[in-house]
This record gives sequence, structure tokens and C-alpha cells, in this order.
Amino acid sequence: MSVSRLEILKQLLSQNPKDSFARYGAAMELVREGDFERAAAEFSALIENDAGYIAAYFHGGQALEKLGRMDEARAMYTAGVEVCTRAGNVHARSGMQAALDLLG
Repeated sequence: MSVSRLEILKQLLSQNPKDSFARYGAAMELVREGDFERAAAEFSALIENDAGYIAAYFHGGQALEKLGRMDEARAMYTAGVEVCTRAGNVHARSGMQAALDLLG
């Protein structure tokens, strides 16, 4: 029996709960599985531990959108735009702003 990627990432997180790469990977695996509730929670945990992890804001916002939680998605994208601006990441900022604009 093979171990899933998600199980491997969970093992890594049990050893180091603040491992941003493993947390992001776990969240993305949950998105791939369609478990948007748990994915959104993982993205939020990632941001709580590593507020500069830009991709978490975008994908977290997308997961929240899929759950119909538009106000939370809007807040996630808005925070992401601010982080991108501070980091000088123009490309990620434009993608985040576009997602935010689509929500209106």
C-alpha cells in the first residue's frame, strides 16, 4: 500500500507544524481532492505562521470562493494585495487584484 502525498505532508507537519512548504503542499492537495473547507483552513494556518507566503492568499481566496464565502475571499485577496505591494511583487499583486476585482 502506498502512502499518499497528503499523508506524507501531514507527517512532515506533525514534525514541524510551521513548515510553510509542507503546509502549502497539504493545502494544495486538499484543493486537488475537492476538500475546500480543509484547504481554506490550511491556507489560513499557513498565513498565520508565514504572513509573507503570497501564494496562500490567492489559493486561499479561491478555496473560499468555491465555498461561497465571498466576504472572506475578498478579505483574503485584499490582504494578499497588501502583502504583494509591501514585497514589491507586481506580478502576484496584479493577479490578486484581478481576482478581487472579479468579486466586485
